[in-house]
Amino acid sequence: MSTDVQEPPPDATANTEVSDEIAAGTVPEVMANSLGEYVRIWFSRVRNGESGALPVILGLAVIVIYFQVRSSLFLSAGNLVNLIGQAAWIVMLGMAEVFVLLLGEIDLSIGFTSVIGATFTCWLLLPPHPAPWPLAVLVGLAVPAVYGGIEAVIITRLRLPSFVVTLAGQLLGIGLLLEVMQAAAPNGGGSIRLYNNVLLNIEGGSLSPIAGWIVMIVAVLLAGGLFLVRDTRRRASNLAAPPLSVTILKIAAMAVAGVVVVLIGNTDRGVGLVSVRGVPWVVLVVLVVVVAWSFLLGRTRFGRYIYAIGGNAEAARRAGINLSRIRVLAFVLAGLTAGIMGIIYASYLGSVSTGAQGGQLVLLAVAAGVIGGTSLFGGRGKMLGAVLGGLIVAVIYNGLELLGLGAAPQYMWTAAVLLAAVTVDTLARRRSTTG
Repeated sequence: MSTDVQEPPPDATANTEVSDEIAAGTVPEVMANSLGEYVRIWFSRVRNGESGALPVILGLAVIVIYFQVRSSLFLSAGNLVNLIGQAAWIVMLGMAEVFVLLLGEIDLSIGFTSVIGATFTCWLLLPPHPAPWPLAVLVGLAVPAVYGGIEAVIITRLRLPSFVVTLAGQLLGIGLLLEVMQAAAPNGGGSIRLYNNVLLNIEGGSLSPIAGWIVMIVAVLLAGGLFLVRDTRRRASNLAAPPLSVTILKIAAMAVAGVVVVLIGNTDRGVGLVSVRGVPWVVLVVLVVVVAWSFLLGRTRFGRYIYAIGGNAEAARRAGINLSRIRVLAFVLAGLTAGIMGIIYASYLGSVSTGAQGGQLVLLAVAAGVIGGTSLFGGRGKMLGAVLGGLIVAVIYNGLELLGLGAAPQYMWTAAVLLAAVTVDTLARRRSTTG
């Protein structure tokens, strides 16, 4: 009989706000009255091992500078837009893996389940009688989500290691992919094309230059307004929050990043008389998912429970958190996000095939999450970190391709960066514990 669920003691439910703070398991915002005080507290945290995204950002900057020095084409508009397309599916799969990594678990099957979901989507869109593309997308998302949920039920009910269960799920996924592909395209040679233009335009299409500016301005205004309202309310309630100057700096940095992306996208990258301009649609897709999942993890009870379980599962259980339910939901969300990645991947390639390297895809997903600061031990990490980690992986692959190097250096560079990220995480935890 499972003992995952236990009625919380009276003092654990006496104050909901306090129990939520306990369940959060995350480092609170800095309480400071000035920019100088905020910076001093931040430096103190860095010395104690709480460096946040700083190593990732510095590492990304160093890698970008290196490749630009080696090849002047690296920071060209055409290559950067190509880099965005390459990074999008790596980032998305990295975000999928973050859900389970935060619990101290792992999902080795999402590389293949994402492709299986995309295969169902492409199958439903085959001519001459294609299904409506929204229905095909829903099926493509539901398949990996249900697959992840079934794995999670096995893990929680039978108390099996997620590594073993999802490894079995990966092997099963290989077989299912072969069977589904054979049923969908018996004469297709193990591949099936994506015929729908709406889905092909996720990677191949772009917003108009004006639409790119409008979307960027609206996004910055909305996010900036939310930051100001949130931090103002927290300061008014005497809760931990950065000073107004820091909030404004964050909004300014976000605005600068948005302007850079739009300028790059709107630069003409066509060949000859053909003009190609505009921010790729996939940027908007990734942005929506990052915002949604960041809100889910950072501003909901479900997200706080994930951090709590990853930080200390036994303490979370004693606080009355249903460990099995949260774990199942996390694996379902990981599968759902992997399904989004599968559709983006199919849009990027224009097809899906049995030759998809699902094992390699999941390794890139773990690498993106860990490089982005998500701890393998659970309890620490953010979706934005997976975006940065995925960018680093994509930059490595893109840069080495520009230099004319093959797959061997790509794997070795990624391995070195991953090892460095794990080392930083381990040392940070030791320093934090010692402090």
